[in-house]
Amino acid sequence: MQVFFQQLINGLSVGAIYALIAVGYTLVYGILKLINFAHGDVFMVGAMVSLLLAQALGWHGGGAMLFVLVAAVVCCSALGFTIELAAYRPLRNQPRLTSLITAIGVSLLLEYGGQVVFGPTDRVFPDVWPALSRTVAPGGVVVSYVDMVVIGLTVLLMVALTYIVLYTKAGLGLRAVSFDFDTASLMGVNINRVISFTFVLGSALAAAGGLLYVVKYRTINPLGGLMPGLKAFVAAVLGGIGDIAGAVVGGVVLGLVEVLVVGYVPNGSQYRDAVAFVILIAILLVKPSGLFGKAVVEKV
Repeated sequence: MQVFFQQLINGLSVGAIYALIAVGYTLVYGILKLINFAHGDVFMVGAMVSLLLAQALGWHGGGAMLFVLVAAVVCCSALGFTIELAAYRPLRNQPRLTSLITAIGVSLLLEYGGQVVFGPTDRVFPDVWPALSRTVAPGGVVVSYVDMVVIGLTVLLMVALTYIVLYTKAGLGLRAVSFDFDTASLMGVNINRVISFTFVLGSALAAAGGLLYVVKYRTINPLGGLMPGLKAFVAAVLGGIGDIAGAVVGGVVLGLVEVLVVGYVPNGSQYRDAVAFVILIAILLVKPSGLFGKAVVEKV
């Protein structure tokens, strides 16, 4: 039983990072019905910016971590805004396949452009916050400070996101546009502003996920956003893409399943990445709308 609870903590930590990335996918899809495949690479940029800043400053303490987080969020928010403005907005009235191909192109641009800017090899996160390596062991279950920070910060960000979406004017506009573009426009909602805000919001969460990822795993490279991004996409589909709560639940479920496979299946670490795609196939076969999604009939 102790092993199970240990894996449960590990799974929650991994799933929290997936959830942060998955929410970005689901926000954009809820507005534009577009799978932003460049989102995983925005996460990579957030991780790289966090790593390089921590390395350059060498600061210690929670204040330094907060500064790095804010800087990564600002950088990735600007990147998300630029991607929407330059790549997706000119194609908004084109067939969806055009935007999808563009998303793949932007993803490749960020990945291989990142190799030029950051270098092609793994970058190691410096040990500037040694306190995070400490652990506590209640009941024999080892919980690291890193895991507590990852889970705690994710919960705080999800609470903040919920407040923004439900109780602010920007969130009201976001919900209106997700319901119906034309009606929202007739009611005076600035569509372009809402869509840009959606990309900024999703990119900010991806940046936070990037910081937590490098704090937990200590390394990242310019192609390092590919697999976490794909897994987060699976999490969004699992929860019901377009549903924020579903994306969070999907991320947590995927993280738990991953670590349970590693912990209980012989040679499970070899199958860890494959688990996400098995789940994707299963959910598409059994319930394509996801756990919280609703089946929608489209006119063609």
